[in-house]
Amino acid sequence: MDLDEVTISRAIVQEQSRVLLEYMEMDVAIVGGGPSGLACAALLGERGIKCALIEKKLSIGGGMWGGGMMFPRIVVQEEARRLLDRFGIAYREHAPGYYVASSVEAVSKLTAAACSAGVEFFNLTTVEDVMVKGDGRVSGLVINWTPVEMAGLHVDPFTLACSYTIDATGHDAVVARLVEAKGTDLAVKGEGFMWAGRAETNIIRHTREIYPGLVVTGMAANAVAGENRMGPIFGGMLLSGEFAAGLVAERLGR
Repeated sequence: MDLDEVTISRAIVQEQSRVLLEYMEMDVAIVGGGPSGLACAALLGERGIKCALIEKKLSIGGGMWGGGMMFPRIVVQEEARRLLDRFGIAYREHAPGYYVASSVEAVSKLTAAACSAGVEFFNLTTVEDVMVKGDGRVSGLVINWTPVEMAGLHVDPFTLACSYTIDATGHDAVVARLVEAKGTDLAVKGEGFMWAGRAETNIIRHTREIYPGLVVTGMAANAVAGENRMGPIFGGMLLSGEFAAGLVAERLGR
């Protein structure tokens, strides 16, 4: 077969332009492709909810790829083991209540589950602002290419409309801080010291709608609440993503 380079390029441009146009309006926009964002996206997609995951980096997976100190293994506690089973992630019991899994397999299977559920991914995309209109709720995201931000270029952005935004951006709590910076009553307290037991125990309580139309999940939820950090144990991330998906689905009546 004599391949035509222009046909290849045209296929990519046309298909991704079609997807971008289709997702200019959606039910849920998830910002951040770490464990909580991936789990949330997969579970929302399975409910037939139109959602996209927006990731500023080239790769999906957030901090999960590196495991602990670049050892590609993660730990999940007993309460979250069912989610490893749910997504077909293999694990070994290290000690009673402590289960060790491959970080590479975990990211891959969570990503595959989200893809299979119909979730669209927009990587290398940065959220630089939010859209709030007369009803006072977050109703859209202002996006630009991550390389534009990195280069400090002045390039006007696009806007995506959504019924709900889920901030899954981890320690930085990017979307929550954008809302905070507008002079709202929202205050992002920032994460506390390392205390895995406390952080994992309280993360579900912190996974909530912090501003009309904006839900926080994963480490972003703990950062907003001023909660402790937990290191390379990821059960709370998965449970938080699951809880956020259920919360938003309920709000949407789905």
